[in-house]
Amino acid sequence: MALLTPSLGRPAALGRGLALALGGAALITLGAKIQIPFWPVPMTLHTLAVFFLAAALGPRLGLAAMATYLAAGAVGMPVFSGSPERGIGLVYMAGPTGGYLAGYLLGAGLTGWLAEGRGVIGRFLAMLAGLTVVYAAGLAWLAHFVPASSLLAAGFLPFILGDLVKLALAAGLIGAFARLKGRWQ
Repeated sequence: MALLTPSLGRPAALGRGLALALGGAALITLGAKIQIPFWPVPMTLHTLAVFFLAAALGPRLGLAAMATYLAAGAVGMPVFSGSPERGIGLVYMAGPTGGYLAGYLLGAGLTGWLAEGRGVIGRFLAMLAGLTVVYAAGLAWLAHFVPASSLLAAGFLPFILGDLVKLALAAGLIGAFARLKGRWQ
């Protein structure tokens, strides 16, 4: 069972699931909007939010939070990093970062599934598997916009170090929340 989803009756569980998906989408949006100076490019906390939620909520709710975020972006809400300045809606999603967005959806489900019942190392490895999906989908899509010789320099190398740090932080945060939850019960 996922860390943040206690057993409830069916109507309460549906309401709680909806609230967690909406709250998760809001957290992903916040993560996409926060920029931290980093080398060689500034980083956002989008990856941290997605993988934290996927591992903490489990595969269904983690996937639901990411799907809700993507749906909000698809209808034109400025939820994505760089929006509305770089575009909104489906036009943004069809741009160079569209593959990464699709990869986050798949990666969230995979991470949630692999992370269930795991410790810090297992959660980190689950997130790493999810991140691999993100990069595979993102680079495959980005190849339509960037020459193959520049693909890794444009869509992987500037981001991987920051993403690995964010995964480690997310795995540790879940462990910290689990310990706090144990103290509250």
